[in-house]
Amino acid sequence: MAALAAALVGCGTTGHRPDAAPRPSPPKTSPSTTAAPTMAPGPGGRAPVFMRATGGDSATAKTVALTFDADMTADQGPRAARGERFDNPALIDTLRKLKVPSTVFMTGRWAEEYPAQAKAIGTDPLFEIANHSYSHHSFSSPCYGLPEIGAEDMLADVRRAFTAFEQAGARNVVPYFRFPGGCYDDAALRAVAPAGVTTVQWDVVSGDAFATDADAVAEQVLGQVEPGSLVVMHCTRSAAPVTEEAVRHIVPELRRRGYRLVKVSELMRQSGPAGLASDDAVTHR
Repeated sequence: MAALAAALVGCGTTGHRPDAAPRPSPPKTSPSTTAAPTMAPGPGGRAPVFMRATGGDSATAKTVALTFDADMTADQGPRAARGERFDNPALIDTLRKLKVPSTVFMTGRWAEEYPAQAKAIGTDPLFEIANHSYSHHSFSSPCYGLPEIGAEDMLADVRRAFTAFEQAGARNVVPYFRFPGGCYDDAALRAVAPAGVTTVQWDVVSGDAFATDADAVAEQVLGQVEPGSLVVMHCTRSAAPVTEEAVRHIVPELRRRGYRLVKVSELMRQSGPAGLASDDAVTHR
């Protein structure tokens, strides 16, 4: 995982519009997903990829989505039992105090380890929970040293995460999926497509993973943000210890600049069919 921190980079792909095909049904394990917008499937039945709003109209001109990955791999239970914290309650409290609508990309394993927090986040209208896989294993390789998941297990892994959210009592669940490490290829996009998800990337990398300087994280975000941007950060205390402090700098400054903070679902709703990343390339975080 240390390699992940060293290799944090943004995805700089551009892409084409998806075929005009019927939109897939959202996962049956998450009834609330029906209210969230999704994108039409990509060419060849691949899951579509959304990375920022590019509609350019007045609605998206000053909107930014802050997203937070709640990472925990399927085999990190012993580390949690020894006291390592993969959650970050202080960050969630700060988002509530600052009234920041946010999307949390949660792994199923995280929801199982912290079911009360998953339920609290997933029943608070300020937040929405999106899928970050169950296992946080890599869906394409290489991917910063993450364990690999077989292609035959990818779909089940995504569905298992939705089930974990439901069992924790989360209700504000949206049909969005973020690949662990941000790594994917054509085979991975085809594998997850039957889950009815729109995959979500980003155009602003916070650099908060394993960072120790909150000011540097804030400066990196504020230096990259543009209208319609989608920012990737983390809700994992042991791996991103300064995120909460950085957010306390980022949010007031974005608002001072006239930006409105929104969830991914609103950013996607505003952008319409635009904002699609290339789905024939591998992108990394």
